[in-house]
Amino acid sequence: MKHIIVKSLLIAIVVLFATGCNPLKLEEVVDPNNPSVASVSNNASRAQIQFLITGLESRHRDYLFTVTAAFGTFGREIWYFNASDPRFQTDWLGQSGRRPDAAYFGFGATGGAAYASPYQAIRQAIVLRNAALNTSVLSEQEKKAVTGFAKTIMGYQFMIPANFLYDNGIRVDVEDPLKPGPFVTYQEGLTFAKGILDQGFADLNAAGTTFPFTLTSGWAGFNTIDGLKRVNRAIAARLAIYRRDWQGALDALNGSFMNLSGNLSAGPAHVYGAAPDIFNPLFYVLNANISTIIVVHPSMLSDATPNDARVAAKFFQRTTAASVSTDAGTLFGTHQDRRWATNTTSIPFIKNEELILIKAEAHAQLNQFTDAVNAIDIIRTSANIGNYSGAQTQAALITEILYQRRYSLWAEPWGHRWVDTRRYDRMNEIPVNLDQGAVFRQFPKPQADLNWDIYVGG
Repeated sequence: MKHIIVKSLLIAIVVLFATGCNPLKLEEVVDPNNPSVASVSNNASRAQIQFLITGLESRHRDYLFTVTAAFGTFGREIWYFNASDPRFQTDWLGQSGRRPDAAYFGFGATGGAAYASPYQAIRQAIVLRNAALNTSVLSEQEKKAVTGFAKTIMGYQFMIPANFLYDNGIRVDVEDPLKPGPFVTYQEGLTFAKGILDQGFADLNAAGTTFPFTLTSGWAGFNTIDGLKRVNRAIAARLAIYRRDWQGALDALNGSFMNLSGNLSAGPAHVYGAAPDIFNPLFYVLNANISTIIVVHPSMLSDATPNDARVAAKFFQRTTAASVSTDAGTLFGTHQDRRWATNTTSIPFIKNEELILIKAEAHAQLNQFTDAVNAIDIIRTSANIGNYSGAQTQAALITEILYQRRYSLWAEPWGHRWVDTRRYDRMNEIPVNLDQGAVFRQFPKPQADLNWDIYVGG
């Protein structure tokens, strides 16, 4: 679908799903030009279902900047320089004993884009699911197609607050935004997300072959039922390695779009456009003299393998280093992100390169070393650094895979490096010497979850 479709609908989506204090609640609106939540709950029209699908795509990308900036900072993939608010440096870096606070700058009353936004996307997916189930205009196969898509997005979104709060647990029972279920553990949250993804996959298996509505251009190549099933299984593979379900990861990959000989960048993406849509939030003009910018963490440069093609492709050396003052003195960013050609360039949210690395990791964990090395070598060859020549032991291969993930998945909208070091108990490997900070294991619960009255009073 062309960008124009996004442009024509996103303003209305913002009105339809305007949020109050409760991120789990979608406000009822009275607007003769746009449907309210109530109006789509029973016998929604095909146009309204399309409207909800496009809106879900919009909500699906709202987490992206905060997760990239915050998780990336925690994992020292990047530094986020923001001269107007030094807390993005001092607090996120843990300088002078500081730590992210539950009540401010993006993690305030509604938890910000890494917390509230995923739940808002989940709520919108629930509205879409219910609208599809409670209408007479769709066939049973069409209903399964819509609910399968909705549940696929829900499974993806549940993993964001799970990684955000980690040991603090997450809420998974959010069917009633005013009566949400209790917090559950990280692993319980992942198990719940797996169930949602599996339900979505089952729905898609019962949905025929054609997706009955239009998706944006970010789903090009995946806008059929088969394509959606492959995306669902790709997300399930990512989830499986978090659960240490290595065979489950391989099983999911077998149904995904992983292709050992295919384009490493292949995969679905978040799309962006000019107003009334929004611009790519990770795009910064190269060499621009600005005080707010994401820069490459110096360790990414010093730790790189010589002649690694990923370094040249992703890191742009500035003529004048960006800088910001912190408690540790002035931090300098000599390189910035060069991945995005324009401010409307799409951003992949899962891609073939990650899936191949998941395959390598799962094989290594199962002591299937030949298969693991074969997958590693695909990544290394693409990066122009030659085949793997190290020890073929589980420990050595996991170290190699985590290193390759560091460069292949750098600053992607998931915070892979931070999540990876945490799940392998290697957070001591995150370099803090340059910023004299600390490494955090998780974010605090947002203030709104510390005082649920804030939500229900919204």
